Amino acid sequence: MTSTVPNAVEHADEQQPPITMFGPDFPYAYDDFLAHPAGLGQIPATGHGTEVAVIGGGLSGIVAAYELMKMGLKPVVYEADEIGGRLRTVGFEGCDPELTAEMGAMRFPPSSTALQHYIDLVGLQTRPFPNPLAETTPSTVVDLKGESHYAETIDDLPQVYRDVAAAWNKCLDEGADFSDMNRAMRERDVPRIREIWAKLVEKLDNQTFYGFLCDSEAFRSFRHREIFGQVGFGTGGWDTDFPNSILEILRVVYTEADDHHRGIVGGSQQLPLRLWQREPEKIVHWAYGTSLAKLHENGEPKPAVTRLHRTTGNRITVTDADGDIRTYQAAIFTAQSWMLLSKIACDDSLFPIDHWTAIERTHYMESSKLFVPVDRPFWLDKDEETGRDVMSMTLTDRMTRGTYLLDDGPDRPAVICLSYTWCDDSLKWLPLSAHERMEVMLKSLGEIYPKVDIRKHIIGNPVTVSWENEPYFMGAFKANLPGHYRYQRRLFTHFMQDRLPADKRGIFLAGDDISWTAGWAEGAVQTALNAVWGVMHHLGGETDPANPGPGDVYDDIAPVELPED
Repeated sequence: MTSTVPNAVEHADEQQPPITMFGPDFPYAYDDFLAHPAGLGQIPATGHGTEVAVIGGGLSGIVAAYELMKMGLKPVVYEADEIGGRLRTVGFEGCDPELTAEMGAMRFPPSSTALQHYIDLVGLQTRPFPNPLAETTPSTVVDLKGESHYAETIDDLPQVYRDVAAAWNKCLDEGADFSDMNRAMRERDVPRIREIWAKLVEKLDNQTFYGFLCDSEAFRSFRHREIFGQVGFGTGGWDTDFPNSILEILRVVYTEADDHHRGIVGGSQQLPLRLWQREPEKIVHWAYGTSLAKLHENGEPKPAVTRLHRTTGNRITVTDADGDIRTYQAAIFTAQSWMLLSKIACDDSLFPIDHWTAIERTHYMESSKLFVPVDRPFWLDKDEETGRDVMSMTLTDRMTRGTYLLDDGPDRPAVICLSYTWCDDSLKWLPLSAHERMEVMLKSLGEIYPKVDIRKHIIGNPVTVSWENEPYFMGAFKANLPGHYRYQRRLFTHFMQDRLPADKRGIFLAGDDISWTAGWAEGAVQTALNAVWGVMHHLGGETDPANPGPGDVYDDIAPVELPED
């Protein structure tokens, strides 16, 4: 059991293939596309060496740049801050450099198979992440309304938690055809996936997560809805998502995105950093030993983009913070889309007006974290009276909400994520400094663990982030509100530019908030691959017939199109 309130179905057949983030909106096998020996495609030799602007050096931008380079193009990466984006790993001043904190993405499901392709490619290792009641999590404490419950499995919790789990299972099956969709996705039965999802999109696009629960007879009890919101499933409480579209939540449960998480040993930022330095074995046009770093002056990306506009011949002209102006036949924009509304001066002609509307309507979730380094994983000590762990992975309705305990062995320094929160819970921390946040968190945890002196184990200053306050992000990740499906479809399908007027082509949107699976690194990878296909096609290239790309099969699996009138 991997969650406090588990996902809907426990599968008896352990030999079933793992679900991938294979849909349901666009059921294309990105993992198969990446694994095929024919590669992702090619461009005419006359186009080799053509510069393509890649704006944003997060995971999506670096993946896109890496694949464009392999095709013989010359990606020019622009990055306002540092390579990695929301894959941000930081150290603690004065502590062992191997002691790190994940300020952004920190846990990844096995269903992220396109992401896993790149993790394997650069030789990174993963290990289980200590989510509540995960098999490798020693213990979990659920603390609600001043009452704490210690558990090593869900069976250790009071009956009401199992009742809530059963209600969630029933709610999903009755309201969202969970079992049928789960089976279709495991079998990669595209016609059946599309049939089920088309009906659900039409039925549920205007419904909130909370409204979906309320409409279920299984959740008629407010107490059950309240408990579910506070302890949720997979990673913990989901009440901060209650105002969001239920379609967003269904994507998570259908793809098992919140299950069986693993962390990247040494930190997730290593992934884009290693891709930046990697010298592909198979590469067109460029000499063997070429890397993205070697294609850039001093091995560094160009600075922040300050202006984007169209020039003669439907070219994209980019001005950066150093005042350098370059013009490109094609560009990929992977940064947070709100940057196009504020930090970057843009021509209206860059995108069709409907796409500008979708960008403006993008809804971002706030998110905050605070980590402290400690001398050792003291939480594994046993209480002499109870025989239990003295401290546990903690879910609570107090200010901290979620507390995670991260160690690398019993005799080594360790890290505590004292608090990980979203939305309104994140905004409560915004005015406070890192030390002020830590004091509030230690007070809350002290009320749950009165016999544990966490402070005496702390060996360095806290590190914190509030993504809504980061100038190049302004939020953690996209989460659609009810009625936003049409907007998301416009953004995701933007890479199919044959449908656009000629004067609206050449710049491609990609990144986490363009994807259907926002908040998961897999979405950043998938949209990067869409954009790579788009650039290749725009420059006259094509895929091998044996390995059709996402644009080649688009008409067969295009996302549901809802009427506008």
